[in-house]
Amino acid sequence: MKVPRRRIQWVTWRRCFSSTRPRCLIKDVFELPQRTYPTYRETKGSDLLSLKWPSPPRNVLLLKKDDAPTATEALVEFAEHITSTYPSISLLAELKEAEEIHSNIAVPIYSTLGQPSESNLQRKTDLVATFGGDGTILRASSLFSSMAQVPPVLSFSMGTLGFLGEWKFEDYKRAFRDMYMSGAPSLRSPTPALGSTDATKQPSEAENWVSSSKTGWDVLRGMRMGISRGARVLLRHRLKVGIFDGQGNCLPGLESGSQHAMNEVLLHRGSDPHLTHISVTVNGRFLTEAVADGMLVSTPTGSTAYSLSAGGSIIHPLVPSLLLTPICPRSLSFRPLVLPANVEVVLRLSEKNRGKHVEVSVDGIKGAEELSAGTELRVTSEEIAKAHDGWMGGVPCLMRGGEKGGDDGWVGGLNGLLKFNFPFGDEE
Repeated sequence: MKVPRRRIQWVTWRRCFSSTRPRCLIKDVFELPQRTYPTYRETKGSDLLSLKWPSPPRNVLLLKKDDAPTATEALVEFAEHITSTYPSISLLAELKEAEEIHSNIAVPIYSTLGQPSESNLQRKTDLVATFGGDGTILRASSLFSSMAQVPPVLSFSMGTLGFLGEWKFEDYKRAFRDMYMSGAPSLRSPTPALGSTDATKQPSEAENWVSSSKTGWDVLRGMRMGISRGARVLLRHRLKVGIFDGQGNCLPGLESGSQHAMNEVLLHRGSDPHLTHISVTVNGRFLTEAVADGMLVSTPTGSTAYSLSAGGSIIHPLVPSLLLTPICPRSLSFRPLVLPANVEVVLRLSEKNRGKHVEVSVDGIKGAEELSAGTELRVTSEEIAKAHDGWMGGVPCLMRGGEKGGDDGWVGGLNGLLKFNFPFGDEE
């Protein structure tokens, strides 16, 4: 008797899993290509310069205000937009911030793994985007304080004051697009006539890269601004700082001019109860001996910071100058001075100081060691000079640009943020 086979019916079981976003790793910034250096050129009818990239920027450093959930959310939204719209972009962050945000972003974050120095960040960053207030912008500048060329800074005002923050965050798509496409050749650019000089000219390396790349400007349709148009940039002056002992020897790690400050350099008595005695020399000529809580040497950008609180003048950022401001001087006749940008200011701690040490800070970052009597602080302004391919020096900050091509943000900041000459009472 033949026993019929039983048909076995297999049931496919599906296990339900919750859907979560992938947790992306933090990668070493060393894997990224070297940074791209843009040029800054003059524009007709404007005091601001025009940004021109030789090839599309690829590495964007993200900096945010500490302990600010709103800034963190904005950074994540910004990162998601640029990585989806600009696929060739890589994101960089300092290690602390990378550990905080990498689980919320669906692409790798590059940082300095196992390296205490910031040299790799400096060599890899094409552009810096900040989310916070003026302190976040100063932090960006401080990361490149030992570099001659600072990457362009795209700042979104999300801090307490935001006098330096140029863009509102709701405009981040347009702001980044204008920066990214700045200097990109237009698809409508006319083709040179056969036999002309331009037609026989060999394409440059950047032009070859753009024509062959499918991850840069070529994948973005309808966004090109053309070579003649570009994002507006303000080159903010910096100070060059050197610290020397009583014998004229430069202190280790602080070679003359190796450190830069975007806002100010400060000598202060710190916690010592006695006033400081500081000898002030300008271009080798003795000016005065200040008896005060301290002395400030500021840039025009820094004139609206600590110097302003100490009674210093307000200087437009396009005016090349230095500002010498005493902090709570004993003499009522000691007033702030505005000096030309090409002078050297030397602040020397007098032997008359009753306190043993004086604190020094650069852009709010306190020095590791306090200074003693005889120590000199030598300060000059970094030169912003015109080179063969554009202007160099300073901190390039991306601006919105005014209706007439000028920098109207500074005037608006004085009125709206600092309440310049604000009337009292019910006056309008």
